[in-house]
Amino acid sequence: MKSLKQIQGFIYILLSICSGITSCKGQQTFGTQYLQFEKSILLPNVKGRIDHLAMNEKDKIIYVAALGNNSLEIVDLQKGKVIHTIKGLDEPQGVAYISPTDEIFVANGGNGACYFYNVHTFKKTDSVQLSSDADDAFYDPVSNKIYVGYGSGGIAVIDAVTHRLISRINLPAHPERFQLDKPSGKIYANLPDAHTIGVIDLNQMKLMKEWKTNHLHANFPMALDTLHHRLFIGYRQPATLAVLDSRTGKVISTMPMTGDADDMYFDEAAQRIYVSGGSGYINIFQQKDADTYHKIADIPTQRGARTSLLVPRLHLFLVAERAEGNREAQLLIYSTANSR
Repeated sequence: MKSLKQIQGFIYILLSICSGITSCKGQQTFGTQYLQFEKSILLPNVKGRIDHLAMNEKDKIIYVAALGNNSLEIVDLQKGKVIHTIKGLDEPQGVAYISPTDEIFVANGGNGACYFYNVHTFKKTDSVQLSSDADDAFYDPVSNKIYVGYGSGGIAVIDAVTHRLISRINLPAHPERFQLDKPSGKIYANLPDAHTIGVIDLNQMKLMKEWKTNHLHANFPMALDTLHHRLFIGYRQPATLAVLDSRTGKVISTMPMTGDADDMYFDEAAQRIYVSGGSGYINIFQQKDADTYHKIADIPTQRGARTSLLVPRLHLFLVAERAEGNREAQLLIYSTANSR
């Protein structure tokens, strides 16, 4: 499974580079007023791919899963620097901050191990072993459950307080980004190797149905608008944002977006979709109504900067840029506060 994902990732990067050679010539930056650049924070000695980010909003601490570096970088937003590095991980991918216990949760793609760390001492407090390829992690603060995509097809549910593995949801392929729709009792999961979007019953913890992606492939990022029952899916082949009715799976609209996208967020207050892509751009789409969307920003970053984090309560959008040549890895910090 891991080798297949690595091969796919290599192909996606090549495709985005090739498409960027032609598209970037005529592509113009616009909409910078919607993201005000505040500062960049260097990630010294961090090499290779950077995966997901999480944030401790209370202490304004950012946790960066440095997959290619086998480390977790702890970044103090106010000090503007890395304050600690947890080394010796095995391809860390998913990361979450657990507020009730003041712990960091890290999912390792290499060995499938999920570790808990104390946020003050950075000492490991516990672990949960999954079969392999522990990936995207989502923490639900209401139920105190952690959902982790893993292996060749599954989502593990872990009690965030007791650290106990509660249940496993079997899937036909490895899940990438997924979203909890608690009002409707569903989980939506991108299953790119199966060319489908899985719809899971949150109460029964089992797959209910699959929606085919048809001519669109490599569905990795996902976001959700629960109020309007809209599911946003990001495809890499071709680079497309699709808007679906989350009740039926019907495609409402599609539009081109940045290539090699890995993260996507919906800001309910501003009714905007934020997408970060490895082709080197941030896209922002404005929701006019449930069925109407248009792109309002195309902001350049660096190639490979495909992971990000939206922090609505702090009006922040964070983008991770990996090291390239003599340029060190860094976090780009943007403000969304004055763009509403």
